[in-house]
Amino acid sequence: MSAILTPVGLLLIILAGYLFKRFGLFGQKDYRVLQTAEFNIVLPGAIVYSFATNPHDISLLLISVFAFLFAFIPIVFIFLATRKRNVTDRAFLMLNGAGFNLGCFSFPVVQSFWGAGAVVPAAMFDIGNCVMVAAGTNVLTQQLLHIQPGKTLAEQHAGSAPTLPYEKPKDRDAKRLARRALLRTIGKSFFGSVPFDTYLLMIVLTVANVKIPDWIASITQPLSGANALVSMLMVGMLMDLPQSKHDVKEVMAVIAWRIPFSVAFALIAWLLLPFSASIRAVMVICALAPIAIFSTLFTDKVLGNAKLAGFSLAITAMISLVMMAFAHALMGV
Repeated sequence: MSAILTPVGLLLIILAGYLFKRFGLFGQKDYRVLQTAEFNIVLPGAIVYSFATNPHDISLLLISVFAFLFAFIPIVFIFLATRKRNVTDRAFLMLNGAGFNLGCFSFPVVQSFWGAGAVVPAAMFDIGNCVMVAAGTNVLTQQLLHIQPGKTLAEQHAGSAPTLPYEKPKDRDAKRLARRALLRTIGKSFFGSVPFDTYLLMIVLTVANVKIPDWIASITQPLSGANALVSMLMVGMLMDLPQSKHDVKEVMAVIAWRIPFSVAFALIAWLLLPFSASIRAVMVICALAPIAIFSTLFTDKVLGNAKLAGFSLAITAMISLVMMAFAHALMGV
């Protein structure tokens, strides 16, 4: 029963955040306070606590490789399949159609299914996933669609909804400056992401066989406990119902892309990957996870439309809940 109640509880927190905003207890922009706390304090603390309290075998880094591919492949397919659509729609699909919500959604679920030890392979899965969702997806989307970083598309196009990307520079000096700006953007995107940097540090410590002191685990334990609450409350605060038929179509398109890939990756994880049944079962649950929390952040920065991304996350979370429960029953592990 707890296996079902845990994700249901996450959905209720999302609903609470939404209702608090609707009734004026939270302001329209208050979600950004939790957004800052989640990505810079709470989630990094949860990552450190996971590594400090559970042994992480370096051989499990192979899971991270598969997770990276699972998060990377859909973006390429979406980019190729949406060539005739406008930049705004393509960016929304690419930012929300790939990647997994693991630390805030799957971690509590796998723990309720199999206990605290199940968080270890889930965390290794999240390392590869984090390369994409914490920075890679945003960088790849901006580069493939020729979106200038630092401003929303509306700001780049004088407040109008863009249908075409900005023109790439043709002058030699301008190209050189653009390349330098690209390198700075990539560096800032990856190394400016506190969760990504935390994972890098944890990997280094794992490879070096350095044990994280118990006092660090004690300090980060409250952050780990607060992770699900803060992240899901933030999603509820930022989301809003679709405002038009176009918004509904965008959400449906995200779902239409995510479900086939999630099911395919779950089958690959269960039937083909060279791990024990218990590890493969955790990977299946991870592959069925909803939209990543980072997607709401980058959708906000690129499109200024975090509300629709938040709604998409909530909808995919409900779908994921059903698929995870069904997969858990089928695997019998």
